[in-house]
Amino acid sequence: MTLETRSGASLQASQNRLTGYAAKFDSLSSDLGGFKELIRPGAFKRSLADSGHIRALFNHDSGQLLGKVSAGTLVLSEDEIGLRFEVELPQTSYARDLSELVSRGDISGCSFGFRVRSGGENWEERDGQSIRVLTALDLDEISIVSNPAYESTEVAKRNRPMTQGFVDLNRKWLETV
Repeated sequence: MTLETRSGASLQASQNRLTGYAAKFDSLSSDLGGFKELIRPGAFKRSLADSGHIRALFNHDSGQLLGKVSAGTLVLSEDEIGLRFEVELPQTSYARDLSELVSRGDISGCSFGFRVRSGGENWEERDGQSIRVLTALDLDEISIVSNPAYESTEVAKRNRPMTQGFVDLNRKWLETV
């Protein structure tokens, strides 16, 4: 199986944490070369059950590691919106640069690297457009990216750590990007 990557998300950043959605369910991607794609709820469920290997990267670059589930520096979950994440940034020059770019709004999207599980995709035609529907994925990594394929993804900077799971991104203790 070939590792595939998809960009697009929304982000929020704080002094050393980024949070957001690396993927949102039922949201069409940009054109990926003759087709668009969408992800169904539950597509990441099996990966999250065995997620220790999953990493957070900057622009899919394994040399720019941001966090890892097994190290406790990356937290992932699936909710009704999509694949949520929170990553505690390392004290590295590239992470500080990324934090600044997110704060300024220059980078506001996410992506993910995956393999499709056997039987984990279907194809549909909508208004003459081919749509690849992803239902079961093996997630390898999430990435904060400058050019997301899914415009609905997001990242933001947090000014305090989470204490119990994910919370609403609109909480007043989040900084405005």
